[in-house]
Amino acid sequence: MSANTAPRMMNVSFVLLDLGAIQVALSGDFNGWSPDASPMERDEDGHWYTTVALAPGRYEYKFVVDREWIPDPRATEQVWNAYGTLNSVIRIRG
Repeated sequence: MSANTAPRMMNVSFVLLDLGAIQVALSGDFNGWSPDASPMERDEDGHWYTTVALAPGRYEYKFVVDREWIPDPRATEQVWNAYGTLNSVIRIRG
């Protein structure tokens, strides 16, 4: 396979405002829904952020805030999952 046919990875930033959180992570189908694979960092304004490299496509994700799984309140699209809760959806265009 040549380098020209490999999917183009894009840096995608995720941000959550949660002033009371102690620990936040990003979890989704892009990291095996691991609650530890993508820890987020907090800035001085209380925003939690991380950046992950994703190929173009559709991804479902949630934030893990102090061990509680929550959908992204800023997501424009959400879907129900097998557990009866909402996953946030992001679409990366190439």
